[in-house]
Amino acid sequence: MRLLTLLILFCLALPAHAEGFISRLLHKPVPGGVAVVDLGPAANAPSVRYQGKPVLVIHEDQQRWIAIVGIPLSVKPGTAQVQVAGQPRSFTVSSKHYVEQRITIQNQQQVNPNAKNLARIERELAEQTRAYQQFSARQPSNLLFDRPVNGPLSSPFGLRRFFNGEERNPHSGLDFAANSGTPIKAPAAGTVILIGDYFFNGKTVFVDHGQGLISMFCHLSAIDVQLGDELPRGGVLGKVGATGRATGPHLHWNVSLNDARVDPAIFIGAFKP
Repeated sequence: MRLLTLLILFCLALPAHAEGFISRLLHKPVPGGVAVVDLGPAANAPSVRYQGKPVLVIHEDQQRWIAIVGIPLSVKPGTAQVQVAGQPRSFTVSSKHYVEQRITIQNQQQVNPNAKNLARIERELAEQTRAYQQFSARQPSNLLFDRPVNGPLSSPFGLRRFFNGEERNPHSGLDFAANSGTPIKAPAAGTVILIGDYFFNGKTVFVDHGQGLISMFCHLSAIDVQLGDELPRGGVLGKVGATGRATGPHLHWNVSLNDARVDPAIFIGAFKP
């Protein structure tokens, strides 16, 4: 009887072991989330693309390859597909409800910019879009990220935002409440690929962690790195501020996978369904 009980417990434990730690951490297949797609064993990493863009692929548990797919907020729940070495592989996108946030901005130009500012915004958006689309060969050093600042989470990812009563793009990152001047640390090792002082984002740093996994930190009061710097995990890249369109000091942190902005809370174990 005892042997039968042990056998049942062992069988119940098998799916968790088979799934692997990274899969359990990251597999949150909702709009704005991450899908982990099992690719099975192979001698070399399979080539995977989603919506025409290359996807992060890693070896999990030294047994099989997995694709870590960023799902844009615009994707509808249902069946989606990646291309694995040119062949379709399906996964399911579940639904998720995102709440609203209403913000009052004193500077009307940051709600309805004039033509000059719109031209600047378009130039800056194109520059940042190119950064998000980079795909380097390096493997990410870690996928369980450290929090970039010590502070409570404030505005979550995916909020439907209304500025002075007018709807704008959903919140594409995760905000941390922190005092101005608080050091901001890299959640994983990476290369600084873009630095700027932008109309909406203020002082901004982009860090490439590898294979399309990119962090963006904005509203900084100071930038402490230069373009091309190699940052270790925990390396200080700047300080919290309130530059750009911000109502007070905080850190806004974006995480992007295959050029899709996804919920950073997934990578720090703080995701809420």
